Amino acid sequence: MFSRDSYDVVVIGAGPGGCAAASICARGGASVLHLERSSEPSFKIGESLMPETYWTMEKMGALDLVREAGFVEKYSVQFYAKSGKASAPFYFDSLNDHESSQTWQVHRADFDELLFENGRRYGAECHRGVNVREVLFEDERAAGIRATSQDGEELEVRSKAIIDASGQGSVLARKFRLERESYGFDHASIFTHFEGAFRDEGRDEGATLILQTDDGSSWFWYIPLARDVVSVGVVGSVDSLIRSRDAMPHETFFDEVERCPEIKRRIRGARQCRPVSVIKDFSYSGHRVAGDGWVLVGDAFGFIDPVYSSGVFLALKSGEMAATAVLEGLAQDDLGEARLSAFQPVLKRGMESVLGLVQSFYAEDFSFGGFLREYPHHQRDVTRILIGDVFEAEFIELFSDMESYKQQLLQRRAFGDGDGAPEATVTTLG
Repeated sequence: MFSRDSYDVVVIGAGPGGCAAASICARGGASVLHLERSSEPSFKIGESLMPETYWTMEKMGALDLVREAGFVEKYSVQFYAKSGKASAPFYFDSLNDHESSQTWQVHRADFDELLFENGRRYGAECHRGVNVREVLFEDERAAGIRATSQDGEELEVRSKAIIDASGQGSVLARKFRLERESYGFDHASIFTHFEGAFRDEGRDEGATLILQTDDGSSWFWYIPLARDVVSVGVVGSVDSLIRSRDAMPHETFFDEVERCPEIKRRIRGARQCRPVSVIKDFSYSGHRVAGDGWVLVGDAFGFIDPVYSSGVFLALKSGEMAATAVLEGLAQDDLGEARLSAFQPVLKRGMESVLGLVQSFYAEDFSFGGFLREYPHHQRDVTRILIGDVFEAEFIELFSDMESYKQQLLQRRAFGDGDGAPEATVTTLG
């Protein structure tokens, strides 16, 4: 089935992280075998890209394919408070007028397949319908994989490096029982697609909308996609959306719609075009990103709550970092853990910067509008995180001041002062 008995790199999993790793390694001259268990690309959420994905897709050599794919162009994010009040659109080019400030809203099955095929353009050998069951080791160093094809054929191949992008159920994370640090969220997402839903005009058509329900206990995403489709999902605690309700998921979804008038207005008269689905979202990161001859990328290493659309971005970026480390290791004949894990502190710092903003979003009564009125010099820092510019800068002062602001809110509530409380939530960004 495979064209050779050994490769420089085997990549497991064809999500964005695995595809980034495969394309960049292949473009760097490595022989690459890229394997995906599913026989065809599947529906996924995580449809909204952050602007900084541009740079990884450029290194993959995939920008031309993405530009030509007909995805909806995304220029901004807009926030709705639980009062129903909307912010001005938050335009990414207000910080940077480079073309990277415009990004896309994507059908994930189309996007993932495009990235998978991109690796083939640069010489990666790509196969679907291959289930990697085991990573082979020699002297505690990854040395190949054992897999099964769709028709039951047993397959074995050797490699110098393994990049595991096989998701939360990662082959290597399970093998080593790798510990993960939970970031404390226990959320569920209930989501579907609609045809013919309301879309804004002009450059606002592709904006991601984040809308709170009337009591702030849950929030909706609203993502316009190609083919007149809009992705709509509600996120809340597992207790509030699932455990405390004697209802089917589709009933819970439309009950939450009733508590968000702007969502109700936008989907009025639209046709639901896929069943309601449910996933549990939890935020975590691993303590160990690599070992001798192997690296984890994407959800195999970590995931952050979806409120700021960071999932695909962090997967792509970790795939890029892993591929760079592997190519350097191949050049130096050193694929040991120290070299392959050298990017972990930078990746963790970026993840934790996104996490800090997510934690503030969920803090009771926290208002980005109120915060930026009191600390206006942090407008640029907040903007940088929302765009995904999180790997080259420290945000220590920003998060210190956010903690101070949260303490001020606690004191105001204790003394009955409503200033800066729920009504102001995320109303002045942009």
